[in-house]
Amino acid sequence: MLDYNQPIDRARPEAPQQRPQAGFSALELVNLLWRRKIAIAAAALLGATLAVTVGKSLTPRYTATAQLYVDPRELQLVDRELTPRAQDVSGMSMVVESQARLITSNSVLLQVIQQAGLDKDSEFGGGDGKTLMSSLLGLIGLQLRAPSAAETKEVQLAALDALNRHITIRKTEKSFIVDVEVWSTDPAKAAMLANTLTNVYLADSRNSQALAARRATSDLSGRLKELRDRLRNAETALATYKAQNNFVGTQDALISDQQLSASNQRLSAARAATMDAQARLDQIEASRRTAADAGAIPEALQSPTIANLRAQYADARKKYAEQAGELGPRHPALRQTEKQVEDLKRTISEEIDRFAQSAKNDLTRARDYEASLNRALEAQKRQSVQLSQAAVRLRELEREADASRDVYQSFLKRSRETEEQESLNTSAARVVGEATVPQRRSFPPAMSLFAMIGFIFGAIAASSWFVASELLFAGPPMPAATQARRGRTPAPQTPRAPEPAHASEAALPQVSRATEVAQALPEQALPEPTLPELAAPPLQPAAVERPLIAKPLIARLQEADVIHTLGAILATGGGVDLTRLGWPTLRPGFPLTSLLNAWRDMRAVAARRIGGKAMPVIALVGGGETTGRSVTALNFVLAAARDGVRVLMIDADHQAHSLSNKVHRPGKSEPSRLGWLSNGSKAAREIKTVNGISVLPAAEGDAGKAAEAIRKAIAQARSAGGYDLVILDGPTTPLAAGGRKLLDEVDALVAVLPTSMDINDSLEEILSTLGRAERKLVGVVLDELTPAAQARQRGRQYA
Repeated sequence: MLDYNQPIDRARPEAPQQRPQAGFSALELVNLLWRRKIAIAAAALLGATLAVTVGKSLTPRYTATAQLYVDPRELQLVDRELTPRAQDVSGMSMVVESQARLITSNSVLLQVIQQAGLDKDSEFGGGDGKTLMSSLLGLIGLQLRAPSAAETKEVQLAALDALNRHITIRKTEKSFIVDVEVWSTDPAKAAMLANTLTNVYLADSRNSQALAARRATSDLSGRLKELRDRLRNAETALATYKAQNNFVGTQDALISDQQLSASNQRLSAARAATMDAQARLDQIEASRRTAADAGAIPEALQSPTIANLRAQYADARKKYAEQAGELGPRHPALRQTEKQVEDLKRTISEEIDRFAQSAKNDLTRARDYEASLNRALEAQKRQSVQLSQAAVRLRELEREADASRDVYQSFLKRSRETEEQESLNTSAARVVGEATVPQRRSFPPAMSLFAMIGFIFGAIAASSWFVASELLFAGPPMPAATQARRGRTPAPQTPRAPEPAHASEAALPQVSRATEVAQALPEQALPEPTLPELAAPPLQPAAVERPLIAKPLIARLQEADVIHTLGAILATGGGVDLTRLGWPTLRPGFPLTSLLNAWRDMRAVAARRIGGKAMPVIALVGGGETTGRSVTALNFVLAAARDGVRVLMIDADHQAHSLSNKVHRPGKSEPSRLGWLSNGSKAAREIKTVNGISVLPAAEGDAGKAAEAIRKAIAQARSAGGYDLVILDGPTTPLAAGGRKLLDEVDALVAVLPTSMDINDSLEEILSTLGRAERKLVGVVLDELTPAAQARQRGRQYA
């Protein structure tokens, strides 16, 4: 264990080897890789060699490809097929994808295994069936038992799993082409397996269609007998019912319906005949009642007997008229002729009476016929009503018989169609490209690619190793001069200007921060104190160019943020290392988010206050114990350098010279980039540290001359350039005249308040000393470090 508070007297050892900063710029990374180019190239060549060796050790694979045309629109050989075709494009695509999946189905692959004998192929998990033991036993005439069915099944399943991994099915978009890829260690075997797989798939597709048709035929035939019996029963029931209910007739109509229609027609005709007979009789009767000639009726005129009698009657009257003129009334000849006339007249009258009687007979007959037809019609009507009621059940039986007949006929026809489809191949799938023996392997790729990949990965691995080693074991950055000697050019850095941590506070007038500081600090550090209110003058009009007083930012430097190192143990001629001065410095690689962010905000506020001019000047002031202020200033500078800021640190404490005493003894003055930046004397020349920070020690002599020398050095640095920030350690309070003039050159002030003292009194002292310069106050650092770790005896060495 080391006691950091006990002084030791020993000779100055050489400074330990410096470690590069944990972080690189692009130029530093390029320089690092360039310095290690031989090792990186060797690692790249080694990686290429290893990659080629690995590639040579890999088992080559040869891939054979067969092309299938799978058309979902199968051949239309019959009107009705077993499965409907896909009509839309999406349906066709699904059919093609399903067929592509069927190629790698277990049923197809098992047939390929059997045909190609893959269960005996060692590449697919099988064997030739002869092990060393079986061969030895065969030499002495003994044979091992045959493998059981379970063992054979296990071998087939292993071959099935291996074959499934060897097959890749690819479907071309928007086409019916399916690529079947099979890889194997033997190119001829790969082509054979691809062709066998396509042939087995086509044969399995045909067999599946025939099997489906055969199964459909069997199912349909099994139903035919039942349907036939059902039809026979339905037709028998229909015929029996017709016979029982006298449903006799042709296909179009029943006999009863035909008879009813015929009877109706005959009745109509009989009624017409009755009316005709009645009319004839009425006419004859009317002729007889009138004085007119009774022979004038149509029947008498048409009768040949009446016509003959009328002719005789006319001749007799003619003869009578002739004799009456010649003979006397009593003449026998005349009387005989007269008697002949009377006889003829009576005969005609009798003949007409017979016509009237005949008409009466016809009328009676017609009326009787009509009555008989009417009675028959009524009977048929009653029978028709009865048949109509029975026809309801008849139609039901007919429908059942028709339905059974239709179903039976459709099943019979479909059974015959499917039976014929067993021998038809309606599939349109075919092989459009047989697999050929591949001439080049598909895996591994070319050795040149392996060499390229190994070369790249080797170079990347070596570069990553060197970068990681540089980051893990790196210390602070080397000065520009050292980098120049090693062939490295320091990259120019741009100071960061982040937004202040309290952006909302930066726009407000300065008010008291006592309550906020008290809440931010632990109770043991701040028992009761509060920061006094910073009196802010009233806001001026915009025309007056007077900056507003903003609230100062607050940062806390704690023991957890720093690490204690050995002091003044440096290597001779190695330069000054600010982290090896014996003061507590920031932990390397530790985030310190809150502290570093607060200091970045302070630098950003100072950069904004100079209005775009280069190289702001920040002075760290404090009262009481000055070493704590110098330690805080040193860590403030190290934090800025960690962010890549080029910093010039000037010791402005002309009384204590704490910083100058630390760096002036072990260090070695070196000229600046211009070669003449100094603090007024040769002994106070600029010192380049290994941390990339330039330190300008304090000049001996009068305080006024020292302040004037610092002002000139700041002016020289601004005109020459090369720095992004100037940090003043001091001046100490209370301020002298030279210190007040020096504050006029300062752009921002940071107050350092040790918590070991009353921070209220310290702040009051600083504000009263600054006067109008208090408007430049941008931040307050609460120094919570242990004073014993800071206060060292001058000229002594501590661990």
